[in-house]
Amino acid sequence: MEHKKIKSVFKQGAISSEFIGESIAKHQSKTSIGAHNIFLGQVRADVINNKTISAIEYTAYEDMANIKFHDIREAAFEKFDLTCMHIYHSLGIVKAGEICLFVFVSAPRRKVVFKALEFIVEAIKADVPVFGKEIFEDDTHQWKTNT
Repeated sequence: MEHKKIKSVFKQGAISSEFIGESIAKHQSKTSIGAHNIFLGQVRADVINNKTISAIEYTAYEDMANIKFHDIREAAFEKFDLTCMHIYHSLGIVKAGEICLFVFVSAPRRKVVFKALEFIVEAIKADVPVFGKEIFEDDTHQWKTNT
């Protein structure tokens, strides 16, 4: 059995719209693809106990998280007829309104990318040890819980 190299999905800080656009543009030469789907996780300026979140600081057990991302990727390829997929997650400070998670799937058919993307995002939220410290405008903080 072939062992694929485990890649790091982490990017320092917010994921820029330029990076997302360039990632999509790189796939124009892959003409077997008929559908793409993307998920963009964005930091919300939630108000909790009258305090507004201004940013989230992401940390992770990177080696362990990258193994989990790799396992999710392999499971998605096994379960769905995907041409390719990419996952990028932020580390460090991401301000409210900025992108912290970018998942990009491609396949010959549209129904596959809808189902695959939901599978992947739900698996990331459930299984990957990435932690978010919600930073409020008054510089206090609390640990984020996924919902």
